[in-house]
Amino acid sequence: MDLRLVGYFVAVIDHGGITRAAEALYIAQPSLSQAIRSLERQLGTELFDRSGRRLTLTADGRAFLGPARRLLADVENARSRVDAVRDLRTGRLEIAVLSTLSADPLPELISELHRRHPGIRVTVLDPLGPSDVVGRVRRGQAELGLTDFPVKSEMVRIRELWEQEIVLALPPDLAAALPDPVPLEAIAEIPLVLESSAADGRAPIDDVLARAIGFVAVECAHRQAIWELVMHGAGATFLPRRIAETELRNVAVRSTLPQVRRTVRVVFRSGPLSPAATAFLDIAAELSRRRPSPPPPEAGT
Repeated sequence: MDLRLVGYFVAVIDHGGITRAAEALYIAQPSLSQAIRSLERQLGTELFDRSGRRLTLTADGRAFLGPARRLLADVENARSRVDAVRDLRTGRLEIAVLSTLSADPLPELISELHRRHPGIRVTVLDPLGPSDVVGRVRRGQAELGLTDFPVKSEMVRIRELWEQEIVLALPPDLAAALPDPVPLEAIAEIPLVLESSAADGRAPIDDVLARAIGFVAVECAHRQAIWELVMHGAGATFLPRRIAETELRNVAVRSTLPQVRRTVRVVFRSGPLSPAATAFLDIAAELSRRRPSPPPPEAGT
């Protein structure tokens, strides 16, 4: 059914006839009359009784008037909702985020998104690991993914944001006996507190760090508890420098030798993105330009 014709039908009723409706709609009277005839042919019934000097509704016309008004109202409501999403007055965004990025940079990104577009509702999904970030984006469960591991998939697009230096955060008594920066081979003797996942054991870490691990004192699934354990002297852990320096108290922060870096990446499917996802990417790009680069590696590393 042509919604334009339904609108013409309601206009004829509201304006009391073809002539006034045609004037209000800025169309010729014969064109409006023909449009009403077309609607009647589509419905297979006459909507107006034309036997008198004025058009009056038939029984079928009276029965159709209520549904016609509701139909037009529903269409207008849907159009308003679409406009609101397009203009970022409302909308939804699902994003799969690795646990290592949930403290930084996710809060900064989402807070800036809400500051600019408070009507957008964000759902943060907790993937099982780096491959699950890509998998959720591929399956459409998340529109965006945030990871700091390399992505090997031709089915998603990748935007690199910035590098993070991964440092060793450790209690001062452990740091006292270590050089600065800490050689990776020395890490084998340091008690470590590492993040674990209920799904597949120890949370993924870089291959270079994995080879350096020797003594795991605690494995814990709760990130905040890991930080508290390190601050209370249970062992050392690997963290992005920004988190180690701003979120942990009374700990020593040491670079490694050679220096370990990770690249923060946003993953998304090919094709058009929602306005909310586009706004998130724009904010991430702005933040990337403002973020200072991590300190360069020590000479000779």
